[in-house]
Amino acid sequence: MGLFDRFRAIKPGAEHSAKAAEKDALDLIIQGNALQAGGRFGRALECYEAAISLVPNMARAHLNRGNVLLESGDARAALTTYETALSHDPAYAAAHYNSGNALVALGRGADALAAYKHAISLKPNFVDAEVALGAVLDDLGQFDAAAASYRRALAMQPEYAQVHSNLGNVLKELGQFRDAAASYRRCLEIQPNYAEGHNNLGNVLKDLGHLGEAEACYRRAIKLNPGYVEAQSNLLFLLNYSDNKDTSLLLSEARQYGEALTRQARAATINRNNREPDHCLRVGFVSGDFRSHPVAYFFEAVLAALASRTSGRLELFCYHNHSANDEVTERIKSLCHGWRSVVSLSDENLARGINEDRIDILIDLAGHTAHNRLPLFARKPAPVQLSWLGYFATTGVAAIDYLIADPLTLPESEESNFTEKIWRLPQTRLCFSAPDVDVEVNGLPALSNGYLTFGCFNNLTKMNDSVVALWAQVLASVPGSRLFLKSPQFSEASVQQQVVERFAACGVDRSRMIMEGLSSRADYLKTYQRVDIAFDPFPYTGGTTTCEALWMGVPVLTLAGERFLSRQGVGLMMNAGLPEWIAHNAEDYVARAVSHASDLKRLALLRARLRQQVLTSPMFDAPLFAHHFEQALRNIWQHWCRQ
Repeated sequence: MGLFDRFRAIKPGAEHSAKAAEKDALDLIIQGNALQAGGRFGRALECYEAAISLVPNMARAHLNRGNVLLESGDARAALTTYETALSHDPAYAAAHYNSGNALVALGRGADALAAYKHAISLKPNFVDAEVALGAVLDDLGQFDAAAASYRRALAMQPEYAQVHSNLGNVLKELGQFRDAAASYRRCLEIQPNYAEGHNNLGNVLKDLGHLGEAEACYRRAIKLNPGYVEAQSNLLFLLNYSDNKDTSLLLSEARQYGEALTRQARAATINRNNREPDHCLRVGFVSGDFRSHPVAYFFEAVLAALASRTSGRLELFCYHNHSANDEVTERIKSLCHGWRSVVSLSDENLARGINEDRIDILIDLAGHTAHNRLPLFARKPAPVQLSWLGYFATTGVAAIDYLIADPLTLPESEESNFTEKIWRLPQTRLCFSAPDVDVEVNGLPALSNGYLTFGCFNNLTKMNDSVVALWAQVLASVPGSRLFLKSPQFSEASVQQQVVERFAACGVDRSRMIMEGLSSRADYLKTYQRVDIAFDPFPYTGGTTTCEALWMGVPVLTLAGERFLSRQGVGLMMNAGLPEWIAHNAEDYVARAVSHASDLKRLALLRARLRQQVLTSPMFDAPLFAHHFEQALRNIWQHWCRQ
């Protein structure tokens, strides 16, 4: 007789009352809880099922059975079990809550919202349900509602460190950076060794431009949790903003990250793809940015050109790692042979799905930016893997074979700073999709203003101290000129004041500065109608902002660096036919700014023709780019077949 058979054999009746059966069932649940806590899921499941055999209508036994199924990774079976529990006790708040957890795991966020709200209606002081509700609202982009939910949870449990951290996350999304930092600091006051709290504080300090403090936060998080690859990834992304980091340090940190992934990753099932060099290639793109996002602005037109020109040669799949969907998402989805929402999938399950899709070439579009799935790539679910578009340095992931670059942005001398092999497209690695908004190029503002307006609409994080000092030199050299800065962080007055003080230390008066925060894309593009010349920051140069400025008739002055990232402006200016807007050192930057600003007639003529000039250049020519991209994919595949 097995361990639990004696319970299954007992039936309530003359010899065994219903009350006794319920007591035995409760004993089994207690045993199951202990086994589940020890990770012995199979034995725990036996306990719960034995309890159900004794008392089939015991909602708690069904709930616990669902819990072990959910923890084992079978969310679908767990949801069915929770529904059974609710059929026996419709007012069981915990079962509604756990149903929400299963629905989240299945990617059904809207249904999860209803489940959590029902649980709270039944049990108004249900803290965990409020926290879960806030998390789903956050995922769905309903940040104000998420913040309200987290605040209700904190009113019930003020010392809940994780909720302070979660509240910080949504405040950051709402552009309330100072309040977000305060929430993270409160979290760490309560729980000083909470690695995720240090990581999140690092994120908001980065956004506020406090790069040294942000770096310290990430390193603290990694020290507390050496396997915390997300913090390692954030650290790598941060280091790109600094103007005083040696490339050998960046490569070393990237290798450490890649080695950590390799230790944690389990190799995917061997991919049994068609190994013919000329067969129709199945190409997968992985990103969390198939939505109104800079990556999509570079990707959409290229995908459309590939979809229309490569029938029978390429089949295109997109794996979207974000819960948000918008009109851009729908357009991209319509261009694919296969579309998968993967935000709720584990790396293991996603790798299995990619293998089942028989993807030949899998392309990472994120690198170390937000919503990346680099741990997935470490599993090598496709025979050939590339990194392209969303990141401008090495990923450090040994399982990524190639990085797509071009001759202008990545010189051969820099190849040793990458763990990937470099594959160069012939003209440019970036092709921008023309904005789908009706915003005209106006006349040169300086002609009516009586002064020159320089502008930079890049993220504030890119404006390090060297950038501030150089732009201050330009302002000093062009009397009466203004500097127009636009970034989400400038929605906060305290952030504006901080920037004013930084420029004041370099001799720039507040009256010469204009600062604005977030706006809609159409209004944002119209703002370029108030700018004469755009500044490119360094070493983290602009990409989307540069292309948008040029499309709006505003030339961009860039400083050529040595690294891949710091030469992005070089590639864009050369492909736009504007080599005279590339400076080679700080002194040259000031001299070129003065020269361009002093010839308003020439600047006005350039503004009038610039949109048409760039629209006919390689940086906007999606069909030509798609041709080069397809050739690269085929050559890479044939090289793999020969190996």
